[in-house]
Amino acid sequence: MVDVEQKPERLHALDAIRGLALLLGIVLHATMSFLPAPSRIWIIQDSHPSMTLGVLFFVIHVFRMTTFFLIAGFFARLSFHRRGAWGFIKDRLQRIALPLVIGWPILFAAIVAVTFWAASFPLGGPLPGPPRWPPVLPRFPLTHLWFLYVLLELYAAVLVLRAGVVWLDPNGRIRAGIDHLIGLVMQSRFAPGILAVPIGIAVCLDPTWVGWLGVRTPDSSLVTNAQALIGFGTAFGFGWLLHRQVDLIKILERRWSLNSVLAVVLIAASFFLAVATSMQPRPVNHEAIRLAGDVCYALAIWTTSFAAIGLALRFLSNFSPVRRYLADASYWLYLIHLPILMALQVAVSQLDWPWPVKFGAIMLVALPVMFASYQYLVRYSFIGAVLNGRRMRPDERLAPAAAAGPAPM
Repeated sequence: MVDVEQKPERLHALDAIRGLALLLGIVLHATMSFLPAPSRIWIIQDSHPSMTLGVLFFVIHVFRMTTFFLIAGFFARLSFHRRGAWGFIKDRLQRIALPLVIGWPILFAAIVAVTFWAASFPLGGPLPGPPRWPPVLPRFPLTHLWFLYVLLELYAAVLVLRAGVVWLDPNGRIRAGIDHLIGLVMQSRFAPGILAVPIGIAVCLDPTWVGWLGVRTPDSSLVTNAQALIGFGTAFGFGWLLHRQVDLIKILERRWSLNSVLAVVLIAASFFLAVATSMQPRPVNHEAIRLAGDVCYALAIWTTSFAAIGLALRFLSNFSPVRRYLADASYWLYLIHLPILMALQVAVSQLDWPWPVKFGAIMLVALPVMFASYQYLVRYSFIGAVLNGRRMRPDERLAPAAAAGPAPM
């Protein structure tokens, strides 16, 4: 097994980009009532749709969850080797399973209440084919908490796979070969293309796949769809293996500018191809356009994820109290944000205000409320201890120093 020495400055960057991925999810969901879609895809459709917010939705959706799961896999192996197998399992049950089990019924009830309120507005209410209640298993409305469910699946899978590899490979030869392969992939400038192959094949084989909506999220079933397992499982597994050779992430830092330029080009190409694919009537070369869009989107996923991590490593490696606070708060904010945003979207949906004013009002109301709940109800409470570990209040940190008295001369 490769011996890795942790570099705290690197972990600050990865922690920051993981928190950013969650916060971008809040922005993404806030745009959804404004999307200029031909048919309603959200519980409410605003009277002032915005192509600008549609582009923002598309860009965020390309890379956000792949980046999140890659970093989740990286930190999962870090936690496993710090805590041991049973400590890791206990920690994941506390921080992932417990919020899912306790938080889901509360948040789902709030989402249902807002959805029925939305039904009293034009272009609002439940979407066609809502899940039955009680849900018919395996169909289940996981809502935005699906990522916790998938994380638990991936934790279980990687523990089983690791145990099998350790049993089959007592001398470490298989693991050394895997490390060599990961090193070759990371050193290649074609790394994003190599990693894009699994999800690229998955979307190409799905004739109903829509580029606007990205990798199919498993938010309504207890059986995770193959596309999500392939896309997010590849990212998680690669993050786990990347942690075995931590220094390889320096390559992403060195290539941040190249990957950033390629990401912009690929996202733009994916966007225009997605628009062309959705045109009615369909163009004669529709299938060729769809295939090109599928390939571009798969490449954009990994190129943009590498660019985001590279940018974080280049510019966010130092410790920042503000970034640390935002990273800590992001988990709680993401858990609770959806019913709050949905209620605000419904409230402004029919106002005759321009979309920038509406969108700004939603964010300016939602974010302070959510941050206040984190600061005063969560950060120093047992909830915060469950989600992020115990945080000491400033006065608690000062008390031991005061009790010790002045230092001896």
